[in-house]
Amino acid sequence: MDPDKKNKVNPKQLSAFGKMERMHPIRVLLFLSMIGIGVLFFILVVAFARTGGFQSQNFELPKFFSVSTVLLLFSSYTISKIPRLYRKDKLNRMTRYLGITLVLGLLFIVAQLLGWNEMSRSGVYFSGKASGTYLYLISALHILHLLGGIIFLSFLFFKTAHVAADGVRSLIFIRDPYRRLQLTMLRSYWNFMDFLWLSLYTVLLFMV
Repeated sequence: MDPDKKNKVNPKQLSAFGKMERMHPIRVLLFLSMIGIGVLFFILVVAFARTGGFQSQNFELPKFFSVSTVLLLFSSYTISKIPRLYRKDKLNRMTRYLGITLVLGLLFIVAQLLGWNEMSRSGVYFSGKASGTYLYLISALHILHLLGGIIFLSFLFFKTAHVAADGVRSLIFIRDPYRRLQLTMLRSYWNFMDFLWLSLYTVLLFMV
């Protein structure tokens, strides 16, 4: 084999590494954290599957889990509008969509907690059968990770609402590249949490 060909770097690989080098360190950290979160939930789903699920019980996923899934899908839609509104300098509409996304995120958590109540009334407890423990744990950890996004979303909501009322602050806010980076990262993280829950919900539907 020609050693030159063997040691030759694929242009596509070079391009991928080049993109990573040009990426902001905070974005790299975000993507690495999302990979770690994905691996964590994969391990939890595998562990849940090894318990055998609820095949021996007459159990269905809580109806409020379905409600929470719909709420999170809507929130993914509303947050996708925000970067475009930022580029068009429409801070008032951007504030509105940030607020709607924030409310939907909080309602998702409420629906998840109501789902826990459904499970407990069905005889599934955190300290009971292992499958029940994993189901609570999967839901709780997803809520915990989503809370990180909600805290950052709340910060951007109040910040945008504050500057939208002042022309000078609005101009500085719109021209700030770091603010654009924050919005991009928020959308990426939120959509990831949405996709993650949708995947978990789909897998759990076939396991219970």
